Amino acid sequence: MDRKTLEELHRAHVSRLASDTAKALQQHGFDALVVHSGAPQKRTLADDQFWPLRVTPEFQRWLPLSEAGCALAVEPGRKPRLLRLSETNFWEAPPPPETDYLWSAFDVSEVGSPAQMRDLLPRGRVAFLGDEAAVAAAWGIADVNPPGLVAALEQLRVHKTPYEEECIAEANRRAAPGHQELRRLFASGDWAELDMHLAFLAATRQDDAETPYKNIVALGAHSATLHHVSYSKRAVAAQSLLVDAGAGFAGYGSDVTRTWVKGGGAAASGFAGLVAQVEAMQQRLCAQVRVGLPYGALHDESHRQVGGILRETGLLKTSGEEAVASGVTRAFYPHGLGHSLGLQCHDVGCATVKPRPDNPFLRNTTVISERQCFTIEPGIYFIDALLRPLREGPLARTVDWNMVDALAPFGGIRIEDDVVVGPDGVRNLTREALPKGGGKP
Repeated sequence: MDRKTLEELHRAHVSRLASDTAKALQQHGFDALVVHSGAPQKRTLADDQFWPLRVTPEFQRWLPLSEAGCALAVEPGRKPRLLRLSETNFWEAPPPPETDYLWSAFDVSEVGSPAQMRDLLPRGRVAFLGDEAAVAAAWGIADVNPPGLVAALEQLRVHKTPYEEECIAEANRRAAPGHQELRRLFASGDWAELDMHLAFLAATRQDDAETPYKNIVALGAHSATLHHVSYSKRAVAAQSLLVDAGAGFAGYGSDVTRTWVKGGGAAASGFAGLVAQVEAMQQRLCAQVRVGLPYGALHDESHRQVGGILRETGLLKTSGEEAVASGVTRAFYPHGLGHSLGLQCHDVGCATVKPRPDNPFLRNTTVISERQCFTIEPGIYFIDALLRPLREGPLARTVDWNMVDALAPFGGIRIEDDVVVGPDGVRNLTREALPKGGGKP
């Protein structure tokens, strides 16, 4: 997308955000809002090393600026004001803004110290959003992250503006070369997971700290660990690879998973067939997304389809319906179908209602509505800690354990896309950038 269009979308985004925020402030009895950009966090209290700055998402929703100590002042009826800290720091320098379209939407002031910012902040009853309560106290702001206002602003993040949609689309485009490179490397020979992780960063032109979440690069049985980030440092001969990794743009992230299988033999062929079925199921589920459908109902449908796949492949000896009713599918597919996506990988606002007890890890419990952005990521895994109770329990007879043991070295399968619900259907941001979901590399 060209700079001019992105600038126009951003200006409209800020205008809409200012209007919505003004209504929320009035509703909760505040005159103004101050959003703090954050500060680097200490790695440990024992020394003076700091983690790289992770800007607060509340700040990044307004503008993609990775600078510590900034304040954004929002007052109804007034153009938002950006107060930038210009203290001299010869130890570190903030990264330059990736784009320059952000400035025109704000009145910008350079401030020499945090103390000087206090004189430029709004008066009246002011709410402070951010992680630094000590900064709020120094500025004389007593209302820090007021729960009612925070909840209202988080609900505003559920529905993405056109600007936000394009940022997430760009984040998907930036993740695509990394997935393509790891697919190529996996097909070319044996690799260490650490080397593949570093190759993903190189292909996507981002440092580890810039990624929206820690890359999951799992070879073989490691993909049975849902968040495998303890990379092997030696090349291993594996026939399966699961990559769950994204990229960022302007504070927004993508969340993409692909699973690949290579080599010959009955087990590899069986696992490749299972990957193909999960890929087809994932695309059916994406096609079923519609306004008015409870996301939990789509999650339930994913379990019905997993049950059917397990039965069709011979892993189950009973019907898929029986496997769902008895809870057997949850031993093979323990996580939720997906989650809201945006400024955070697991974005806010879509899990205010608790899921049913049998879906404890479902992170989206909303009724699907227009402008929502979320992931669709079903999976099938061979996780010993979940399968062992099933193997030793009364339902053991319902599973072909010889087939389970043959496929367990491949770990598991997950296919994940990022979608936006539009007025005329669903836009799959991931498939636009990365059409193939998994299978043979």
